[in-house]
Amino acid sequence: MRYLFENCVLDTDKRELRRGADPVSITPQVFDLLNYLIRNRDRVVSKDDLIDAIWKGRIVSDAAVTTRLNAARSAIGDSGEEQRLIKTLPRKGFRFIGAVREEEEGPATAAAAASQIPATAAHTLPDKASIAVLPFANLNADAEQKYFADGIVGDIITELSRFSELFVIARNSSFQYKGKAVDVRQIGRELGVRYVLEGSVRRSGGRLRISAQLIDAVTGTHRWAEHYDRNLEEVFAIQDEVVRAIVALLAAHVRKAETERLRTKPPESWQAYDYYLKGAEANDLFATSIRVEDLYETQRLLKQSLAIDPNYARAYALLANTQNAIWSMRLDRDFLTPSALDLAHRYARKAVELDPNLRDGHAILGFVLALMRQHDASLVECERAMTLNPNYVDWPIGYALITAGEAQRAIDVLDACMRLDPFHAPWANVMLGAA
Repeated sequence: MRYLFENCVLDTDKRELRRGADPVSITPQVFDLLNYLIRNRDRVVSKDDLIDAIWKGRIVSDAAVTTRLNAARSAIGDSGEEQRLIKTLPRKGFRFIGAVREEEEGPATAAAAASQIPATAAHTLPDKASIAVLPFANLNADAEQKYFADGIVGDIITELSRFSELFVIARNSSFQYKGKAVDVRQIGRELGVRYVLEGSVRRSGGRLRISAQLIDAVTGTHRWAEHYDRNLEEVFAIQDEVVRAIVALLAAHVRKAETERLRTKPPESWQAYDYYLKGAEANDLFATSIRVEDLYETQRLLKQSLAIDPNYARAYALLANTQNAIWSMRLDRDFLTPSALDLAHRYARKAVELDPNLRDGHAILGFVLALMRQHDASLVECERAMTLNPNYVDWPIGYALITAGEAQRAIDVLDACMRLDPFHAPWANVMLGAA
């Protein structure tokens, strides 16, 4: 079912929200909330109704319900003041009041939707890293396997679109090449992308192999390739696991390729980023050594980055993280001093002001606010971070959720961190014990 309202389309089969031609990144919980409100738009939905439907009856705070509603409003362009689409009725509940048109999606409506999405200009590359995910080849005669392969690709596109630093071509545009033997360099020119992901799905007995490879569409060179062998006991679990693994590795390799490419440009174009990367490396070293010298080196490199580019939001976000460590760990005389935590707060605020869509900025600000015992404000920032990119998990968000009383959600986040981020898994494990 597709629900059309204003300039939005909510597709329940693809679990996708679009505003105009662009996909909107929302968490599964916010999607479910929006879907529930639209399906029940003929009545007022109470807070208890929402908790039963979305949280399955778990005890949640009013702040958690409010932050999900605010995220849903933000996703569809409905401000809390106007309430054109989602109206709050004090002491009664909530109701979706926008005009909605329903469509059963079939070939005709899919084609119509595709025709409304403008194609990317040929020969033009966006400023940020750009990628198209081609339909995966189905290496089996089984038609059912074809739908599984298409589902994998659709999920990869949806999850990649959550990375603000990536420009991802819409599914309708990349699927025009399905079943066609086309050189990836031609595809890159026609879609205006630098990178292309292609792959295949093969089923043999009770085993499934999914292969993927990343190609630089400008040069035609291979950047990365991997395959995943799984048992076929839980198809949907396999799909979710493989999509997350591919997306996490793919984003990392695209960033690496972009770093190498940037360093071929004039120094003023990449030196701030280079110092930031060195600072991130020093910070990783500190995470294992816990030596204050490594933390000071991290700060020195990040400040050098900001001296070159004073508007570099990522450097401010990581700098805030180093101040958190100085305040919370017995490293020097700033241990538990208000000034150290205040400086962390100022750095985190600066990161969010410079780039409101920076997931790291909102995550670290949420962590700082949790340390300051401002739990409602902390939850708002954590929700924003997870809405911007649910695929990028870290333990500070888990900590913030624990201190706000959201133990089950904290466990979910920390468990994902354990599986997807081995480097920070020890810190996540400590937080899991607290949860």
